[in-house]
Amino acid sequence: MSATLIDGKAFAARVRDKVADHVTRLREEHGIVPGLAVVLVGEDPASQVYVRSKGKQTVECGMASFEHKLDADTPEADLLALVAKLNADPEVHGILVQLPLPAHLDSDLVINSIDPAKDVDGFHISNVGLLGTGQKSMVPCTPLGCLMMLRDHHGSLSGMNAVVVGRSNIVGKPMAQLLLGESCTVTIAHSRTKDLPEVCRRADILVAAVGRPEMIPGDWVKPGATVIDVGINRIDAPEKGAGKTRLVGDVAFDGCAAVAGAITPVPGGVGPMTIACLLANTVTACCRANGLAEPEGLTA
Repeated sequence: MSATLIDGKAFAARVRDKVADHVTRLREEHGIVPGLAVVLVGEDPASQVYVRSKGKQTVECGMASFEHKLDADTPEADLLALVAKLNADPEVHGILVQLPLPAHLDSDLVINSIDPAKDVDGFHISNVGLLGTGQKSMVPCTPLGCLMMLRDHHGSLSGMNAVVVGRSNIVGKPMAQLLLGESCTVTIAHSRTKDLPEVCRRADILVAAVGRPEMIPGDWVKPGATVIDVGINRIDAPEKGAGKTRLVGDVAFDGCAAVAGAITPVPGGVGPMTIACLLANTVTACCRANGLAEPEGLTA
C-alpha cells in the first residue's frame, strides 16, 4: 500500500477533545451546558446502537443528553408534539430524530418540523437551502466530517477536481456543496453516469457514497488522488467462519490504496467522524443560540 491512511478514529478523538474544551468554557464562563436530544422511534437494532453511542459520547464531552424512545406504532401527531416540545425547550440546543422512521411516519414532515437552528443533522429544508446558497447553516454530519479530514490533509482544496459518487440528500448533495464552497471543481456522478470509470479517474478528490460494497476498483482511481470512502456495507466473510460478516466500504480498499495518495479505511475512517461532527454541531448551535463566538475548526 502506497497511500497515506487517513485515520478517522484519531481525527474524531481530536474533534471530541476540541468539543469538550469548548463545552468546559461555556459552562465555566457563561453557565451554559449544550444539550442534545435524540429521538428514537421503534426497535431498529442499528439505530439503537447509534443512539447509545451518541448518548455516551455526548455525556463524555460534558454535554446534556436527552433520549426519547418511542414505540414503533407511535402516531405521527405524538412525534410532532414531542418535536414541538423540544423546539421550545431552552436546554435543548440540538435535536436529532434517528432515521429511518417506521413506514407510517412521514420523514420529511418530521424533519421539517424541527427548528432549523436546532437541526444538528442539517436535513431541514431551510438548512439545505442555506448550504446551497453559501450561507451559514447547520451542515450534515457525515459530509462535514469528510470536509474536515480533507482540509486537514490538504490545507487548501481550491482548484482541485472533486468527484462525488452518489447523489443522496444525506451525503452526496451536501458534500458537493461543501466542496464547491472550498472552490473545487465538482462533479456529482451516480449509477446512470456515462463512463463512470473515466469520470472517477479525473478526480483529485474522490468521494464514494453509493452504498454498494467495493464498487470502485483501483483502476478507477487517478494516481495520487485522495479517496474518501463513506460506504459502510456488511458482506459475508466465510473465511472468518460460517455465518460471519465483515464491514467494507464502497471502494475496493487494497486496489485503491495501491494507487491513491491518501485513503480512508472502513471501518475507522469516515464513520467515527459522523458522531464527532454531531457533537460539534450541537456546540455550534448552542453558541449561535446564545450569541457567542462559534468554536474554531468545528464548522464548515
